[in-house]
Amino acid sequence: MKPKVLTFDIFGTVLNWREGLRRELASYGIELTPELFDEIVDIQGADEKLGFKTYSEITARSLVEACAFRREDADEISQRIGYWPLYDDSAEALEALMAKAPCVAMSNSDRLHGEQVQEQLGFRLSSWFCAEQTRVYKPDPEFWRQVSSELKIPLNRDWWHVSAYADYDLNTARELGLTCVFIERPHSRPGPHDLRFESLLELAQRID
Repeated sequence: MKPKVLTFDIFGTVLNWREGLRRELASYGIELTPELFDEIVDIQGADEKLGFKTYSEITARSLVEACAFRREDADEISQRIGYWPLYDDSAEALEALMAKAPCVAMSNSDRLHGEQVQEQLGFRLSSWFCAEQTRVYKPDPEFWRQVSSELKIPLNRDWWHVSAYADYDLNTARELGLTCVFIERPHSRPGPHDLRFESLLELAQRID
């Protein structure tokens, strides 16, 4: 079985979101405990369900609320999160996957962050869709519907959605009838999946 298109969660699946956040907080003398990480994620998730705000705004507000950051510092951090570290296998794996099928980002972030991530990769993906463009955040099914409309691809099993997260990605992808590909990452949240791999590189190596 081979996909006609691959869509990817970016922050947490391609980019090591937790490690990037840990480094940012450490530079201000703050330890990222598991409890603090969950608090920041929960604040952001709640904000994403309200009226649309950019991810930069949401990130900054979560740092102010959870970590008592000054707003100026939080704003500065929120503008550079696309430069947080990639997983070691991401660039090699995505480059290999691009030779097998179109690879498309579906990211709860801003256009700026997409440019930063692709600069780090050293190449551009086939397409890049972000919440700033769709005006909705995953796991809202509307995100997938807009991508389907823009790319003129049906919501079916030929579309593989790749993520380390059930709550933001795989639950909705399963409901929409896509092939769900779970990638194991240090802070992944397992859920419904058709295929499971220890890394993006293993996915690239296993596709026919």
